[in-house]
Amino acid sequence: MTQHLTKATELIDFDKIKNLTSEEAKAVDQLIITQLNSDVMLINQMSHYIIGSGGKRLRPMLLLLVAKALGKCEHHHLILAAVIEFIHTATLLHDDVVDESDLRRGKDSANAVWGNAASVLVGDYLYSSAFEMMVRTNNMQVMEILSTTTTAIAEGEILQLLNCNNPDTTEEQYFEVIARKTAILFSAATRLAAVISNADSKTEEALALYGQQLGVAFQLIDDALDYKSTTETLGKSLGDDFAEGKPTLPLIYAMSHGTDSESQIIVDAIKQGSYDSFNEVYDIVVSTKALEYTEKCADEAAQKAIDALSILPDSSSKEALIALAQFSVQRDH
Repeated sequence: MTQHLTKATELIDFDKIKNLTSEEAKAVDQLIITQLNSDVMLINQMSHYIIGSGGKRLRPMLLLLVAKALGKCEHHHLILAAVIEFIHTATLLHDDVVDESDLRRGKDSANAVWGNAASVLVGDYLYSSAFEMMVRTNNMQVMEILSTTTTAIAEGEILQLLNCNNPDTTEEQYFEVIARKTAILFSAATRLAAVISNADSKTEEALALYGQQLGVAFQLIDDALDYKSTTETLGKSLGDDFAEGKPTLPLIYAMSHGTDSESQIIVDAIKQGSYDSFNEVYDIVVSTKALEYTEKCADEAAQKAIDALSILPDSSSKEALIALAQFSVQRDH
């Protein structure tokens, strides 16, 4: 039977999902702590600061849940869960430098505390550590997936940089950025779990699709939350993406569905890249129902993710993966 997204009133308990992999997550955390034990003090300080600063640990949790849905979670799954978290953390360090962000998860960003140079170098260290760890699996397919993934993430970052302050960015170009920059690491996590579990190619592809569509849904909601959350809830400044001149889907949709004068206001705001016209643009985004459109696209991606899970046998882990897709479009942070 096909599962469907729950109604908005049926809120998903994220902690309940997280508890299914709590023991495995502790083992992953221990691997991370061991790997970060460097004799270079700044590496220890910065790495522990950002990895210990909260966050959902969603990507490694995905890998662990898929492993359990496919049978059992073994040591190589734990290693790859740590690898995924290292890669994600490295991208956060680099992102905050590129975006000149001051807040990350409600705390001062690492670059705000230690400066841009240190953030870039420690991000590089985390990437290197991730590849050092993945070699321990002695699996060429694992190395191929992760090397392809990190290349795509870098391409996505560069594409996003090229799109910044460019009001001519199309919806298609926007989706290309989030596919490479965000969704591919979700997809890598779920695919890697299948590979290490020796799943057949059909199952591997289905789980990779689940991760990809889940990542798309998460990014779409992130972009909507830039206009509808609060700084305290979101853990970063509201309107950050807007102030950086990023043409996200709410803006792209509002530009094409507003009046000529409204569209021009958004064009000028994207070119300028500042908070100055945020309230004016916010009103246009709301009046054109751009947030509803963005959320509808997220719902569609989440449903595709759920549909991809039909290949798995029923289990509590499969139910948790379905619930994560539902959570992805309900969350407020």
